[in-house]
Amino acid sequence: MSHRTLKRGFRELFNTTVFGYLTDKRMEQAEQMLRDSHLTVAEVANLVGYVHLGHFAAAFKHKFGILPSECLSGKKFLTGL
Repeated sequence: MSHRTLKRGFRELFNTTVFGYLTDKRMEQAEQMLRDSHLTVAEVANLVGYVHLGHFAAAFKHKFGILPSECLSGKKFLTGL
């Protein structure tokens, strides 16, 4: 199977790109850790694979509509899920 066929099949099956799927799963994991643990935003960002805290915060806000620090303090989502 070619790379192109695999990418097209993945998009048809999951309605997103491979990168989009992985980012979505990372954000879901981060959200769960922020709500259910005593970790800091920086620790969670690092655990889900982000080196730059600003990139993590932007991706999190894009997914959920709130900043990771707002999630940590218990604020509900504005968008996303």
